[in-house]
Amino acid sequence: MANTMDKPAIFIAVPTAASDLPATLKPLLNGIEEEAIPVQTKVIAEDDVTIRAYQAALASRLSVGIGFDDQHVVVHYKNLHAEQPLFTVTRDSADRLRRLGANAARLVKGVPFKTLD
Repeated sequence: MANTMDKPAIFIAVPTAASDLPATLKPLLNGIEEEAIPVQTKVIAEDDVTIRAYQAALASRLSVGIGFDDQHVVVHYKNLHAEQPLFTVTRDSADRLRRLGANAARLVKGVPFKTLD
């Protein structure tokens, strides 16, 4: 049986193994799932949300990582500079989070992004 970390997936970085994804991020997961791309969490102990997302992108076989903090969600791609994520949005809109998740998956698929505004 293959290790689940070997399966190609978008990684969502969590700060500790005890961390759960907040319920407010469910729309983000829905957006990714709507595009039929696998997603899983990965522990990355980094305080800066942008760097945490970048580290997740580096670890992902799909080259896409997501990080979050209390106010923001960041989507990063391994070929970008660590300090320059692809998307950064606030966590105040479920619809925007769903579209952000879809865009993370669309980056993997190579299709045009949905608008975030």
